[in-house]
Amino acid sequence: MPADLNDYFKKRNGSGNSDNNQNSGGNNFNFKMPQIDNKKIVPLYVLIAVIVLLIVARPFKVINSGELGIRETTGIYSPNTLEPGLHFFVPFVQNIIIVDAKVRMMSYVSKPIGTQQKIGVENIEASSVISQDSISVKDARNLDFKIDLNVLYRLDRTNAPSTIATWGFNWETKIIDPAVKQVVLEVAGKYNAEDIQQQRESFAKEVKDGITKSIGAQKGNLIVFEDVQLREIMLPEDIRKQIERVQIARQETERTRYEVEKARQDAEKAVALAKGEADAMKTRAQGKADAIKIEADANAYANSQVSKSLTQQLLQLRQIETQAKFNEALKENTNAQIFLTPGGAVPNIWVDSKSAQKSTAISQ
Repeated sequence: MPADLNDYFKKRNGSGNSDNNQNSGGNNFNFKMPQIDNKKIVPLYVLIAVIVLLIVARPFKVINSGELGIRETTGIYSPNTLEPGLHFFVPFVQNIIIVDAKVRMMSYVSKPIGTQQKIGVENIEASSVISQDSISVKDARNLDFKIDLNVLYRLDRTNAPSTIATWGFNWETKIIDPAVKQVVLEVAGKYNAEDIQQQRESFAKEVKDGITKSIGAQKGNLIVFEDVQLREIMLPEDIRKQIERVQIARQETERTRYEVEKARQDAEKAVALAKGEADAMKTRAQGKADAIKIEADANAYANSQVSKSLTQQLLQLRQIETQAKFNEALKENTNAQIFLTPGGAVPNIWVDSKSAQKSTAISQ
């Protein structure tokens, strides 16, 4: 409490004591106000003021993982981004703006995306998705159709303050959306509508390269482009039916080609088997002929060798041996008849005369 107030209460108590004593009949009663130490009360006031300021102004912000902060001082963005964590700022002079730095998606679909289950992309929350209508394009024949696709991208962390300062917080609809629509329109004009479905990867790659080039033409590295996902090609009903008929005819052609190829392979297999069997029979016949020839040659050679060995002296020797056997036989068969051949080339024939029906030929 201020010092002049203490003095006031002291004087008032002093002057009033005499009156009270007189009126009370001599009773001595003194009233004293508590003394307040200014050195102790001032820090308490300061602490209370700081607490109130923290509650009201909240001069701090928490940046979560996947986010970045941009410090704003009197409307000027600091070029240095703030990383996840607790950061303080000066109330009424500064502010910290939190920006999503995760991978985001601009989805061009006929039906808006409302939940993560409908997104079809992992690790992308519904809050990180901007839904747009399907892109209307024309093919190389000037045929109208629509394309659904997803464009994945993220804000470049280093240049985020300058991007926000230049394009504002709706930078996605100012940078990404025009580039995507323009590039898709140009690329689709190079294809026939029914061919895009068959060449999805090639089409998506051309779109991605075109968007990267278009965004890269902007001053500074504003966006980190991730990917393009072609979802659906919505063709007119008559073109769709025509494509179905072409696909059915193509499948039938493929089936016929398969059957013809299979028949050709079966015929080639049968010819190969027949040729193999014929070759086998020919080989077996040739083997038998060779065996017969070898045997005939062997017999001829043997006969030749035998013929060479039959000399006149050997024949005479064999005749003498045979004659000796007849002589021995005549000792027991005195009535036997013996026919001698001239020159001894044919063996002697011995006929037992006792038995006209029994004859014995001995040759050697």
